[in-house]
Amino acid sequence: MKFSRFRYLRSARFALVAVFSIFLVTSFTGLYFTRVLAPTVLARTQIETIPADIPQSGDCDLDWVIFHAGAREGVDPRLIHAVIQQESKYDSDALSPAGARGLMQLLPSTAKRFACDDTKDETCNVDAGTKYLAWLLKRFNGDVKLALAGYNAGEGSVDKYQGVPPYPETQDYVSKVVANYGKTYHPILEPEDAKMAFGLIK
Repeated sequence: MKFSRFRYLRSARFALVAVFSIFLVTSFTGLYFTRVLAPTVLARTQIETIPADIPQSGDCDLDWVIFHAGAREGVDPRLIHAVIQQESKYDSDALSPAGARGLMQLLPSTAKRFACDDTKDETCNVDAGTKYLAWLLKRFNGDVKLALAGYNAGEGSVDKYQGVPPYPETQDYVSKVVANYGKTYHPILEPEDAKMAFGLIK
């Protein structure tokens, strides 16, 4: 009987030592938190969406091209849409009597200036046109009317007349695009700040 009790106590002590040892091992080595044993936490997936108040072209792929071009260059996609609507009505094959081509009606010299080798390529055309808009907005300190006048008649004409040139075509162009866009000032911001300002990210 005494022997059995001694044996029982020895087993109990061994169990306590074993439990304590396991506790020490897991506490100091972080065993429970290894990749194998740690619980899996699923990261929240952020789905990119185009804000509902941005115009649509009728072509989902083109809408994304415009959205991403604006986000990269710090230009409000709403302004890009307004320009394209007035320039070509979203026709990538559009050609003006002056030789301007594509969605944003780029002259060959402007296309070359902003690294667009194929004005019929929608992405290339929109990227180059957006870069030109960004450049004009910076040049005219965010004045949308002057930037649009420069886009239509050239920045040299804006400088010459110190404002929107007195050309009926240019004045009509500026008036219509501004009415479509709804703003006469466009803040000059770095792309990440512009995304927040224009509500492009949530």
